[in-house]
Amino acid sequence: MNATVTGRQNQKNRTRKDLLLAAARLGKQGQAPSLEDIAREALVSRATAYRYFPSVEALLVEAGLDVAIPDADALFANAASDDPVARLERVDTVLHDIVLANEPAMRMMLVHTLQSGMQRDEDGSDIPVRQNRRMPLIEAALAPARHEFKPAALKTLSQALALIMGTEGMVVVKDVLQLNDAEARKVKRWAIRALVQAARRST
Repeated sequence: MNATVTGRQNQKNRTRKDLLLAAARLGKQGQAPSLEDIAREALVSRATAYRYFPSVEALLVEAGLDVAIPDADALFANAASDDPVARLERVDTVLHDIVLANEPAMRMMLVHTLQSGMQRDEDGSDIPVRQNRRMPLIEAALAPARHEFKPAALKTLSQALALIMGTEGMVVVKDVLQLNDAEARKVKRWAIRALVQAARRST
């Protein structure tokens, strides 16, 4: 992917994030904003807002969840350990608890994501359908131990971890595997340790 394409994609990700932040700001003011209100607050056109979100409901659901995800610096501000497993378990615990506390909204967000993904496939759009909230946390968790892994192994490890953390992982452990909460956390912790060990063996 060349620099021009990457730049355009980064701009699209920023535009989507700006819409979510605008919705959160208006919500904090006690408003029930329309998509047009949010677009105006985000300094984009109404048409642009509709390209990113099919409805104001989809935008407001995700905006409410977006503010719940902690900043990576804040999450690890008082972290005593540089051990990647311990730090990744911290990320998983935070995401797991957020998903559990907001499960109906998380499932609704998944519905909107799947619908948007189908529409994107049909019209060939490259508008992002999701914010990548988990990767900054995963990368921050692994940062002190980057020297322990080859660059390719570190990249694959980060991507593999993203498969088991977050809403989709919760759907698998609850709906597909039908695990209770304690069992779900245990399985994900096992997977985190196994993935880190596998990545270390790649060095």
